[in-house]
Amino acid sequence: MARSGANLDPQGPYRNAVSTSLRYAMSDQSNDFSTPYQLDRLPEVPAFHRDARRDGRLSEGQLVYYGPQPSYYGIGEVKRINGSDIAVDFRGTGLFNVHEEIIEQRYLIGIPPEKMDEL
Repeated sequence: MARSGANLDPQGPYRNAVSTSLRYAMSDQSNDFSTPYQLDRLPEVPAFHRDARRDGRLSEGQLVYYGPQPSYYGIGEVKRINGSDIAVDFRGTGLFNVHEEIIEQRYLIGIPPEKMDEL
């Protein structure tokens, strides 16, 4: 006989499998993570910071990084802009090995050309 309320978990029986595989993937990636960029030289900028909240400051082809944690996504190129949603090609340069992602503009920080020499 089935217990009442047994299926109330929205993720069902997959919750533990997903979290376990995600933890394994993250620990595996962090051990093998290497990039030609020195991402630790990029300052962390929270999404609510005034530098991250400027509208219309990014353009296609511009190099950007994920402000709250630069090492997660690495350095990417803006491919498309749709309002506040920006499609960025990170080419797997970060810890999460993301290639293309759509991110809200407030999370992205442009990289000035003079800063690229340091990276």
